[in-house]
Amino acid sequence: MGTWRRRLGRAEADDDNLTLPTTDDSWPIETHEQEELVKSFEQIHHRQSRIWRRYHAYFENEVDSMSVIFLDGIAIIACALAIYGLSGDFKYEKRYLLSSTFLAIMVAMLWLYQMLRLPKFRWDVIWLAVAPLCCSLLSLYVTHLLVESRDEVHKLRAAMYEYKRR
Repeated sequence: MGTWRRRLGRAEADDDNLTLPTTDDSWPIETHEQEELVKSFEQIHHRQSRIWRRYHAYFENEVDSMSVIFLDGIAIIACALAIYGLSGDFKYEKRYLLSSTFLAIMVAMLWLYQMLRLPKFRWDVIWLAVAPLCCSLLSLYVTHLLVESRDEVHKLRAAMYEYKRR
């Protein structure tokens, strides 16, 4: 028992070394520290925006920017319908999922059309066309599996009561 307490005491002492330092943040930081902090935030923002814009930059000279925004908006709506179809009513889920698939097919065809118009086909942006379609098709597949398992459970329940009646 004494060994356990000594070990516990040592563990508690080790935990004290792992705590975060507590400083008073109410004091203003120096001007050069503020500049360094703002520069680091600007660098992070620039790096992240460059990564995000890289995929849409292929289309900046070939396609109107409103078309790109429109296609992205339709892709978002298609994915939202797929998610709502998975979490919604069993009565209307098929309608939402089929609408999602239709919109995703439309987005995929329009993106592929825009990609084929480029001087060189870029395989690194193919996900713009394929991602919403994969999302909606995956949702359809998951719903199909859920309906099958629900039907199997109903069959099992019906067989259970039928067995008791004999």
